[in-house]
Amino acid sequence: MMQLPLGPLMIDIAGTGLTNLDRERLRHPLVGGVILFSRNYGDPEQLAVLTAEIHALRSPPLLIAVDHEGGRVQRFREGFTRLPPMAALGRLWDCSQESGIAAARQVGYVLAAELRACGVDYSFTPVLDLDYGPSRVIGDRAFHRQPEAVIALAAALGEGLRQAGMGSCGKHYPGHGYVIPDSHVELPVDDRAFDAMQEDIAPYRRLPLDGVMAAHVIYNCIDCNTAVFSNKWISYLRNDIKFNGVVFTDDLSMAGAGVVGGMLKRVETAYAAGCDMLLVCNAPDAVGEVLENWTPEIDPARGKRVAALLPASPATTWEQLQADPSYLSALETIAKLTA
Repeated sequence: MMQLPLGPLMIDIAGTGLTNLDRERLRHPLVGGVILFSRNYGDPEQLAVLTAEIHALRSPPLLIAVDHEGGRVQRFREGFTRLPPMAALGRLWDCSQESGIAAARQVGYVLAAELRACGVDYSFTPVLDLDYGPSRVIGDRAFHRQPEAVIALAAALGEGLRQAGMGSCGKHYPGHGYVIPDSHVELPVDDRAFDAMQEDIAPYRRLPLDGVMAAHVIYNCIDCNTAVFSNKWISYLRNDIKFNGVVFTDDLSMAGAGVVGGMLKRVETAYAAGCDMLLVCNAPDAVGEVLENWTPEIDPARGKRVAALLPASPATTWEQLQADPSYLSALETIAKLTA
């Protein structure tokens, strides 16, 4: 097996199996991870075969990740438990804080246990954005409007993830809930004063997160660049909040990332700002351009941080989950939340 430190790029693949081009790119020294989408999924058996082949390409294995939050953002559906939107946990919290926390822990466990049973290492969850209401992209992906509820529910979800051997990823730092535009298709600007953003930042300050995903939002109080490209925001995360985990960019193919130019400029700027892992999704030509032309001075510490997200314990199999009382109890709770 090829021995190679994990690089700073997370890329995607076209289909449900690897092509020769996929294998070549995934063995490139600049690559450190793979993000999967619905197009890469047929059923749990196929997914397990795909992830096993990806993991076998090199050592340490590439980090395999997915956006699998629940609600409308759940890439694998048929064969997986349908997870509720996080707002359902917030509504339960409003009725009973104890019930909301218990359910969040169960949702985290099912989410992570099912992914890991198929060889997926990491999910970009939980969403820590506050639900201010008008956002075109966050909405019911958020737990709640109140930071205390978000912190409590996200902490419980994180405990469930860890129970299944998976780390957490808070997003979208420092907060995407206030702005109305969807950064997938346009560039949002948050014009609040820094003091007014402290509620949004509170979850990042108080939760034991393993990863953080930065937002394609400009916060005028700090920088004219989006958080992904802002050394000021990444330095604040490292030095003031004291976060020492992995900083991910949101997808650099999104419209909100166009503020600095083409893809090569985007990866250069994000890496210079201090992001550890740069996501380039749904843009195979741009991936080829970056792999051919980007020659960064690699910081080995960043690759080690990414490698620390790889699960340290063996996954529970699908068969074992069917006999796991914690899993079966969690399924009953989730069924009520999604009824």
